[in-house]
Amino acid sequence: MASAIVPQLPTLVSGWYPPSREHWQLISFAWQFFPLFTVTQWFFDFYPQGKTSIDSRFNLPGKWAWFLMEIPGMLTVLYCMFSIPQTIGFRGPQDLPWGNWAMVGVYTIHYVYRAVLSPLLLNPSMSPIHPFVFLSAFAWQVTNGLSLGGWLAGYGPTTIDDWAGKLYYMEIGLIIWGWSFLGNIFHDDDLREIRRSALRRQQKKAKEEGKPIEGVNKLYMMPKNGLFHFILYPHYFCEWLEWAGFWMVGGWGCVPARSFLLNEISTMLPRALQGKRWYVEKFGKEKVGNRKAVIPGII
Repeated sequence: MASAIVPQLPTLVSGWYPPSREHWQLISFAWQFFPLFTVTQWFFDFYPQGKTSIDSRFNLPGKWAWFLMEIPGMLTVLYCMFSIPQTIGFRGPQDLPWGNWAMVGVYTIHYVYRAVLSPLLLNPSMSPIHPFVFLSAFAWQVTNGLSLGGWLAGYGPTTIDDWAGKLYYMEIGLIIWGWSFLGNIFHDDDLREIRRSALRRQQKKAKEEGKPIEGVNKLYMMPKNGLFHFILYPHYFCEWLEWAGFWMVGGWGCVPARSFLLNEISTMLPRALQGKRWYVEKFGKEKVGNRKAVIPGII
């Protein structure tokens, strides 16, 4: 009766989606070496998205491209949760321990915000995204989703005993995750307000003078609130703290959560340093001041 409540989702690619245990072990092992592929980011500033987007006939609309390239990770984790358990002897995902679902829950909350609400409802505008970035991010999300999803769906902890003795670590990790998530939202919204306020001024001027609205697609200013006083990419910093808390919830031995954090840092850190060079070039050293790129007082 219980198994009928949560039906098993069909296999889409035999052995790989969802992954068999052997393929999941291979994916999780190989995923640890992703930082090696980010070495080129330290030497080349080519990143055709956001502030550094370029004019290209192949560009994709920013909002929908962001949604489509960010959502696969969350969907992959949820797909694993509803397809793997029955293949390894469980009645269904309802038999997985609550610790697994706690991690799935915070991961899903983050990506509902990041992949759905931000681009489609909250952001006034988004710069176009080049297909190179779109395909790279899409592949990154699917691979990370398989690594995390397999561990959470039954290849990692499978009973409440597997979480025994970890309650305090989980509580602290969830607190770190929660406050960092709020910090991420706060700093994202500070960036949004730059364009929202500019758009309001344009709309007012258009109404008073009958002029067309110019738009805010490529409008950038120096944000100043919160951690923006000290670093240029506090939303990156807060996201790293989020996933550090997430790793803590899963336990320091949770390889997929560790890989998630380290892989994010390995690709976002050079991007933040590139972004600082962009800020200096656009606004000047004096206006950027003593701000670091992404970690207060360090880098």
